[in-house]
Amino acid sequence: MERKTASEKKHRLPLAVGVFCAALAAGLLGLIFAPKNGYSALEKRYLANDPVLTAETLFDGSFGDDFEEYLSDHFPGRSFFVGCYSYYSLFLGNNGANGVYYGQDGYLINEPVSPADSILTRNLIALTALAENTGLPTTLIAVPSTGYVYSDKLPALHEEYQDDLYFSEIYNAIEGTGIALIDLRETFVSQKDETSLYYRTDHHWTTEAAYLAYQALGDRLGLEPLAREAFDVEAVSGFKGTTSAASGFYLTAADDIQVWKNPALEGHITLEIWEGEDCETYDTLYFEENAQGDDKYTLFLDGNHSLQYVYNDSASGGTLLLVQDSFAHCLTPFLAAHYEKIVIVDPHYYKRPISELAREENADEILIVYGLDNLCTDTDIPFIQ
Repeated sequence: MERKTASEKKHRLPLAVGVFCAALAAGLLGLIFAPKNGYSALEKRYLANDPVLTAETLFDGSFGDDFEEYLSDHFPGRSFFVGCYSYYSLFLGNNGANGVYYGQDGYLINEPVSPADSILTRNLIALTALAENTGLPTTLIAVPSTGYVYSDKLPALHEEYQDDLYFSEIYNAIEGTGIALIDLRETFVSQKDETSLYYRTDHHWTTEAAYLAYQALGDRLGLEPLAREAFDVEAVSGFKGTTSAASGFYLTAADDIQVWKNPALEGHITLEIWEGEDCETYDTLYFEENAQGDDKYTLFLDGNHSLQYVYNDSASGGTLLLVQDSFAHCLTPFLAAHYEKIVIVDPHYYKRPISELAREENADEILIVYGLDNLCTDTDIPFIQ
Protein backbone atom coordinates (compact mmCIF):
# COMPACT_ATOMS: atom_id res chain seq x y z
CA MET A 1 0.00 0.00 0.00
CA GLU A 2 1.35 3.42 -0.95
CA ARG A 3 2.13 5.58 2.05
CA LYS A 4 1.49 9.30 2.13
CA THR A 5 4.66 11.32 2.56
CA ALA A 6 5.01 13.90 5.29
CA SER A 7 4.97 16.59 2.62
CA GLU A 8 1.64 15.39 1.20
CA LYS A 9 0.10 15.28 4.66
CA LYS A 10 1.39 18.75 5.37
CA HIS A 11 -0.25 20.12 2.25
CA ARG A 12 -3.59 18.53 3.13
CA LEU A 13 -3.77 20.21 6.53
CA PRO A 14 -4.53 23.70 5.14
CA LEU A 15 -7.31 22.20 3.01
CA ALA A 16 -8.97 20.61 6.07
CA VAL A 17 -8.64 23.84 8.04
CA GLY A 18 -10.07 25.78 5.12
CA VAL A 19 -13.10 23.50 4.84
CA PHE A 20 -13.70 23.77 8.57
CA CYS A 21 -13.45 27.57 8.53
CA ALA A 22 -15.70 27.78 5.46
CA ALA A 23 -18.33 25.69 7.24
CA LEU A 24 -18.17 27.96 10.31
CA ALA A 25 -18.40 31.06 8.12
CA ALA A 26 -21.40 29.64 6.23
CA GLY A 27 -23.12 28.86 9.53
CA LEU A 28 -22.42 32.36 10.85
CA LEU A 29 -23.71 34.03 7.69
CA GLY A 30 -26.80 31.85 7.77
CA LEU A 31 -27.34 32.73 11.41
CA ILE A 32 -27.14 36.44 10.60
CA PHE A 33 -29.04 36.67 7.32
CA ALA A 34 -31.36 33.63 7.13
CA PRO A 35 -35.03 34.23 8.07
CA LYS A 36 -35.73 33.37 11.71
CA ASN A 37 -38.68 31.26 12.79
CA GLY A 38 -40.15 31.83 16.22
CA TYR A 39 -41.60 28.30 16.33
CA SER A 40 -40.19 24.89 15.41
CA ALA A 41 -42.87 22.63 13.92
CA LEU A 42 -40.65 19.54 14.20
CA GLU A 43 -39.73 20.17 17.84
CA LYS A 44 -43.17 21.61 18.72
CA ARG A 45 -41.78 24.45 20.80
CA TYR A 46 -41.06 28.15 20.61
CA LEU A 47 -37.47 29.08 19.89
CA ALA A 48 -35.30 31.50 21.81
CA ASN A 49 -35.79 35.23 21.25
CA ASP A 50 -32.96 37.61 20.33
CA PRO A 51 -30.65 38.12 23.32
CA VAL A 52 -30.76 41.61 24.80
CA LEU A 53 -27.36 43.19 25.39
CA THR A 54 -27.26 45.63 28.29
CA ALA A 55 -24.66 46.40 30.92
CA GLU A 56 -26.67 44.39 33.44
CA THR A 57 -27.11 41.28 31.23
CA LEU A 58 -23.45 41.45 30.20
CA PHE A 59 -22.03 41.56 33.71
CA ASP A 60 -24.46 39.10 35.35
CA GLY A 61 -23.74 36.51 32.65
CA SER A 62 -27.32 36.20 31.42
CA PHE A 63 -26.45 37.60 27.99
CA GLY A 64 -23.98 34.80 27.40
CA ASP A 65 -26.54 32.18 28.43
CA ASP A 66 -29.25 33.77 26.26
CA PHE A 67 -26.90 34.05 23.28
CA GLU A 68 -25.86 30.41 23.60
CA GLU A 69 -29.52 29.34 23.66
CA TYR A 70 -30.29 31.61 20.68
CA LEU A 71 -27.33 30.22 18.73
CA SER A 72 -28.41 26.65 19.44
CA ASP A 73 -32.04 27.27 18.44
CA HIS A 74 -31.40 29.23 15.25
CA PHE A 75 -28.28 27.63 13.81
CA PRO A 76 -28.97 26.88 10.11
CA GLY A 77 -30.14 23.33 9.56
CA ARG A 78 -30.65 22.74 13.29
CA SER A 79 -33.50 20.24 12.87
CA PHE A 80 -31.47 18.29 10.31
CA PHE A 81 -28.48 18.05 12.64
CA VAL A 82 -30.65 17.13 15.63
CA GLY A 83 -32.19 14.29 13.63
CA CYS A 84 -28.79 13.14 12.37
CA TYR A 85 -27.42 13.07 15.91
CA SER A 86 -30.38 11.00 17.18
CA TYR A 87 -30.06 8.38 14.47
CA TYR A 88 -26.26 8.37 14.80
CA SER A 89 -26.65 7.68 18.53
CA LEU A 90 -28.98 4.82 17.69
CA PHE A 91 -26.43 3.47 15.19
CA LEU A 92 -23.77 3.51 17.92
CA GLY A 93 -25.92 1.23 20.05
CA ASN A 94 -27.74 3.69 22.29
CA ASN A 95 -31.36 2.86 23.16
CA GLY A 96 -32.67 6.25 22.07
CA ALA A 97 -31.91 9.94 22.35
CA ASN A 98 -32.88 12.98 24.42
CA GLY A 99 -34.70 11.02 27.10
CA VAL A 100 -36.73 8.92 24.65
CA TYR A 101 -36.39 5.18 24.01
CA TYR A 102 -36.55 3.95 20.43
CA GLY A 103 -38.88 0.98 20.90
CA GLN A 104 -40.29 -1.80 18.77
CA ASP A 105 -43.03 -1.27 16.19
CA GLY A 106 -42.19 2.41 15.89
CA TYR A 107 -42.94 3.30 19.53
CA LEU A 108 -41.05 6.28 20.94
CA ILE A 109 -41.36 6.04 24.72
CA ASN A 110 -40.28 8.56 27.35
CA GLU A 111 -37.76 7.30 29.87
CA PRO A 112 -39.28 6.68 33.32
CA VAL A 113 -39.53 9.33 36.00
CA SER A 114 -36.85 8.78 38.61
CA PRO A 115 -38.12 8.40 42.19
CA ALA A 116 -35.41 10.88 43.17
CA ASP A 117 -37.03 13.48 40.90
CA SER A 118 -40.60 12.80 41.97
CA ILE A 119 -42.66 15.35 43.89
CA LEU A 120 -45.64 13.01 44.02
CA THR A 121 -45.95 13.20 47.82
CA ARG A 122 -46.27 16.98 47.76
CA ASN A 123 -48.81 16.85 44.93
CA LEU A 124 -50.93 14.24 46.70
CA ILE A 125 -51.06 16.43 49.80
CA ALA A 126 -52.48 19.23 47.64
CA LEU A 127 -55.08 16.95 46.03
CA THR A 128 -56.28 15.58 49.35
CA ALA A 129 -56.46 19.14 50.71
CA LEU A 130 -58.67 20.09 47.76
CA ALA A 131 -61.06 17.25 48.56
CA GLU A 132 -61.10 18.15 52.24
CA ASN A 133 -61.56 21.89 51.64
CA THR A 134 -64.55 21.34 49.34
CA GLY A 135 -66.09 18.31 51.01
CA LEU A 136 -67.09 17.06 47.57
CA PRO A 137 -66.92 13.47 46.27
CA THR A 138 -63.56 13.33 44.51
CA THR A 139 -62.24 10.83 41.98
CA LEU A 140 -58.66 10.54 40.71
CA ILE A 141 -57.46 9.00 37.46
CA ALA A 142 -53.69 8.62 37.20
CA VAL A 143 -52.97 7.36 33.68
CA PRO A 144 -50.16 4.75 33.73
CA SER A 145 -47.04 5.51 31.74
CA THR A 146 -46.57 4.19 28.22
CA GLY A 147 -43.40 2.32 29.19
CA TYR A 148 -45.19 0.49 32.01
CA VAL A 149 -48.09 -0.70 29.88
CA TYR A 150 -46.05 -1.36 26.72
CA SER A 151 -43.01 -2.85 28.42
CA ASP A 152 -42.74 -5.35 25.57
CA LYS A 153 -42.04 -2.48 23.16
CA LEU A 154 -39.03 -1.21 25.11
CA PRO A 155 -35.42 -1.88 24.05
CA ALA A 156 -33.63 -4.69 25.88
CA LEU A 157 -31.70 -2.27 28.09
CA HIS A 158 -33.84 0.32 29.84
CA GLU A 159 -34.53 1.77 33.25
CA GLU A 160 -37.39 0.26 35.22
CA TYR A 161 -40.76 2.01 35.30
CA GLN A 162 -41.91 2.64 38.85
CA ASP A 163 -45.67 2.85 38.25
CA ASP A 164 -46.42 0.19 40.85
CA LEU A 165 -44.43 2.09 43.46
CA TYR A 166 -46.19 5.36 42.63
CA PHE A 167 -49.65 3.80 42.71
CA SER A 168 -48.85 2.31 46.11
CA GLU A 169 -47.93 5.80 47.30
CA ILE A 170 -51.21 7.16 45.89
CA TYR A 171 -53.26 4.51 47.69
CA ASN A 172 -51.51 5.24 50.98
CA ALA A 173 -52.00 9.01 50.60
CA ILE A 174 -55.73 8.93 49.79
CA GLU A 175 -56.72 6.26 52.32
CA GLY A 176 -59.43 7.67 54.55
CA THR A 177 -59.73 10.93 52.59
CA GLY A 178 -62.80 10.01 50.53
CA ILE A 179 -60.89 10.22 47.26
CA ALA A 180 -61.55 7.25 44.98
CA LEU A 181 -58.77 6.09 42.65
CA ILE A 182 -59.61 4.69 39.22
CA ASP A 183 -56.69 2.28 38.74
CA LEU A 184 -56.36 1.43 35.05
CA ARG A 185 -53.17 -0.65 35.20
CA GLU A 186 -54.78 -4.07 34.99
CA THR A 187 -57.33 -2.97 32.39
CA PHE A 188 -54.69 -1.44 30.14
CA VAL A 189 -52.21 -4.31 30.38
CA SER A 190 -54.97 -6.80 29.54
CA GLN A 191 -56.16 -4.68 26.58
CA LYS A 192 -52.84 -3.57 25.12
CA ASP A 193 -52.79 -6.30 22.46
CA GLU A 194 -56.42 -5.68 21.52
CA THR A 195 -56.27 -1.97 20.85
CA SER A 196 -53.83 0.92 20.62
CA LEU A 197 -53.76 2.62 24.01
CA TYR A 198 -50.95 5.14 23.50
CA TYR A 199 -49.64 7.00 20.49
CA ARG A 200 -46.34 5.85 19.06
CA THR A 201 -45.06 9.41 18.63
CA ASP A 202 -46.64 11.10 21.63
CA HIS A 203 -46.93 10.59 25.40
CA HIS A 204 -50.74 10.84 25.51
CA TRP A 205 -53.21 7.99 25.65
CA THR A 206 -55.43 7.46 22.62
CA THR A 207 -59.16 8.09 22.43
CA GLU A 208 -59.65 4.30 22.68
CA ALA A 209 -57.85 4.35 26.02
CA ALA A 210 -59.89 7.35 27.19
CA TYR A 211 -63.05 5.41 26.35
CA LEU A 212 -61.89 2.56 28.62
CA ALA A 213 -61.39 5.10 31.40
CA TYR A 214 -64.87 6.52 30.71
CA GLN A 215 -66.32 3.02 31.13
CA ALA A 216 -64.42 2.55 34.38
CA LEU A 217 -65.83 5.84 35.72
CA GLY A 218 -69.44 4.72 35.32
CA ASP A 219 -70.09 3.23 38.75
CA ARG A 220 -68.08 5.84 40.63
CA LEU A 221 -69.77 8.84 38.99
CA GLY A 222 -73.18 7.23 38.83
CA LEU A 223 -73.48 7.38 35.08
CA GLU A 224 -74.20 4.74 32.45
CA PRO A 225 -71.44 4.89 29.81
CA LEU A 226 -72.64 5.03 26.22
CA ALA A 227 -71.93 2.04 24.00
CA ARG A 228 -69.31 2.29 21.26
CA GLU A 229 -72.12 2.19 18.72
CA ALA A 230 -73.34 5.58 19.96
CA PHE A 231 -70.31 7.30 18.42
CA ASP A 232 -69.25 8.13 14.89
CA VAL A 233 -65.52 7.48 14.74
CA GLU A 234 -63.33 9.53 12.41
CA ALA A 235 -59.55 9.29 11.93
CA VAL A 236 -57.20 12.24 11.50
CA SER A 237 -53.92 11.15 9.94
CA GLY A 238 -50.43 12.63 10.04
CA PHE A 239 -50.10 13.17 13.81
CA LYS A 240 -46.59 13.39 15.23
CA GLY A 241 -46.53 14.33 18.87
CA THR A 242 -44.19 15.69 21.51
CA THR A 243 -42.22 12.47 22.01
CA SER A 244 -41.20 12.43 18.37
CA ALA A 245 -40.36 16.13 18.58
CA ALA A 246 -38.15 15.71 21.64
CA SER A 247 -36.35 12.61 20.40
CA GLY A 248 -35.21 13.81 16.99
CA PHE A 249 -36.44 10.57 15.38
CA TYR A 250 -38.30 12.52 12.74
CA LEU A 251 -38.56 9.62 10.28
CA THR A 252 -40.93 7.67 12.55
CA ALA A 253 -44.29 6.94 10.91
CA ALA A 254 -47.11 9.27 11.94
CA ASP A 255 -50.09 8.28 14.09
CA ASP A 256 -53.82 8.57 13.49
CA ILE A 257 -55.98 10.45 16.00
CA GLN A 258 -59.46 9.02 16.47
CA VAL A 259 -62.31 11.46 17.03
CA TRP A 260 -65.39 9.87 18.60
CA LYS A 261 -68.35 12.16 17.90
CA ASN A 262 -71.66 11.71 19.65
CA PRO A 263 -74.43 12.68 17.17
CA ALA A 264 -76.92 13.03 20.03
CA LEU A 265 -75.00 16.06 21.33
CA GLU A 266 -75.21 18.03 18.10
CA GLY A 267 -76.96 21.33 18.73
CA HIS A 268 -76.82 20.90 22.51
CA ILE A 269 -73.19 21.68 23.34
CA THR A 270 -71.64 25.05 24.17
CA LEU A 271 -67.94 25.46 24.95
CA GLU A 272 -66.59 28.58 26.65
CA ILE A 273 -62.84 29.19 26.71
CA TRP A 274 -61.64 31.76 29.21
CA GLU A 275 -58.24 33.42 29.30
CA GLY A 276 -58.28 36.04 32.05
CA GLU A 277 -61.26 38.30 31.35
CA ASP A 278 -61.56 37.22 27.71
CA CYS A 279 -64.07 34.57 26.68
CA GLU A 280 -64.68 32.85 23.36
CA THR A 281 -67.80 30.71 22.78
CA TYR A 282 -68.13 27.73 20.44
CA ASP A 283 -70.76 25.13 19.60
CA THR A 284 -68.31 22.22 19.36
CA LEU A 285 -65.74 20.32 21.39
CA TYR A 286 -63.64 19.58 18.31
CA PHE A 287 -61.51 22.13 16.47
CA GLU A 288 -60.98 20.32 13.21
CA GLU A 289 -59.09 23.22 11.66
CA ASN A 290 -56.34 22.54 14.19
CA ALA A 291 -55.85 19.12 12.61
CA GLN A 292 -54.33 20.94 9.63
CA GLY A 293 -51.68 22.59 11.80
CA ASP A 294 -48.54 21.48 13.59
CA ASP A 295 -50.19 20.46 16.88
CA LYS A 296 -53.02 18.19 15.81
CA TYR A 297 -53.77 17.09 19.38
CA THR A 298 -55.34 20.51 19.99
CA LEU A 299 -58.33 19.45 17.91
CA PHE A 300 -59.69 18.35 21.30
CA LEU A 301 -61.03 21.43 23.15
CA ASP A 302 -58.53 23.68 21.32
CA GLY A 303 -55.71 22.43 23.54
CA ASN A 304 -54.50 23.91 26.82
CA HIS A 305 -56.39 26.75 28.48
CA SER A 306 -56.68 27.94 32.06
CA LEU A 307 -60.47 27.66 32.36
CA GLN A 308 -63.17 26.17 30.15
CA TYR A 309 -66.89 25.44 30.51
CA VAL A 310 -68.82 22.74 28.69
CA TYR A 311 -72.61 23.14 28.75
CA ASN A 312 -75.08 20.47 27.62
CA ASP A 313 -78.68 21.68 27.64
CA SER A 314 -79.98 18.15 27.10
CA ALA A 315 -78.24 16.53 30.10
CA SER A 316 -79.91 15.73 33.40
CA GLY A 317 -76.72 15.67 35.49
CA GLY A 318 -75.32 18.50 37.58
CA THR A 319 -71.93 20.20 37.63
CA LEU A 320 -68.61 18.39 37.41
CA LEU A 321 -65.36 20.15 38.31
CA LEU A 322 -62.62 18.61 36.16
CA VAL A 323 -59.06 19.30 37.37
CA GLN A 324 -56.79 18.11 34.64
CA ASP A 325 -53.77 18.07 32.43
CA SER A 326 -54.00 17.44 28.69
CA PHE A 327 -54.81 13.73 29.16
CA ALA A 328 -58.40 14.78 29.89
CA HIS A 329 -58.89 16.56 26.58
CA CYS A 330 -60.10 13.49 24.69
CA LEU A 331 -61.97 12.15 27.74
CA THR A 332 -64.14 15.26 28.21
CA PRO A 333 -66.37 14.69 25.14
CA PHE A 334 -67.45 11.35 26.61
CA LEU A 335 -68.36 12.98 29.93
CA ALA A 336 -70.19 15.85 28.23
CA ALA A 337 -73.19 13.62 27.55
CA HIS A 338 -73.90 13.28 31.28
CA TYR A 339 -73.51 16.75 32.82
CA GLU A 340 -75.29 20.05 32.41
CA LYS A 341 -72.00 21.79 33.13
CA ILE A 342 -68.37 20.70 33.25
CA VAL A 343 -65.90 23.22 34.65
CA ILE A 344 -62.44 22.37 33.29
CA VAL A 345 -59.44 23.87 35.06
CA ASP A 346 -55.75 23.36 34.30
CA PRO A 347 -53.55 24.18 37.33
CA HIS A 348 -50.62 24.90 35.03
CA TYR A 349 -52.43 28.05 33.87
CA TYR A 350 -55.12 28.71 36.51
CA LYS A 351 -53.62 30.36 39.59
CA ARG A 352 -56.61 30.97 41.88
CA PRO A 353 -57.53 28.48 44.63
CA ILE A 354 -59.58 25.75 42.97
CA SER A 355 -61.58 25.13 46.15
CA GLU A 356 -62.98 28.66 45.73
CA LEU A 357 -63.87 27.89 42.12
CA ALA A 358 -65.71 24.75 43.24
CA ARG A 359 -67.86 26.81 45.60
CA GLU A 360 -68.49 29.58 43.07
CA GLU A 361 -69.67 27.07 40.46
CA ASN A 362 -71.72 24.98 42.92
CA ALA A 363 -69.87 21.85 41.82
CA ASP A 364 -71.43 18.54 42.76
CA GLU A 365 -68.27 16.45 42.44
CA ILE A 366 -64.61 16.64 41.42
CA LEU A 367 -62.75 14.53 38.89
CA ILE A 368 -58.94 14.79 38.74
CA VAL A 369 -57.28 13.42 35.58
CA TYR A 370 -53.50 13.39 35.20
CA GLY A 371 -50.90 11.35 33.41
CA LEU A 372 -48.89 9.57 36.11
CA ASP A 373 -45.60 11.06 34.91
CA ASN A 374 -47.11 14.54 35.15
CA LEU A 375 -48.56 13.80 38.57
CA CYS A 376 -45.03 12.92 39.72
CA THR A 377 -43.36 16.01 38.27
CA ASP A 378 -45.85 18.88 37.90
CA THR A 379 -44.78 21.76 40.13
CA ASP A 380 -48.09 23.64 39.73
CA ILE A 381 -50.30 21.11 41.54
CA PRO A 382 -49.34 22.20 45.08
CA PHE A 383 -51.10 25.53 44.51
CA ILE A 384 -54.53 24.13 43.60
CA GLN A 385 -55.98 23.82 47.09
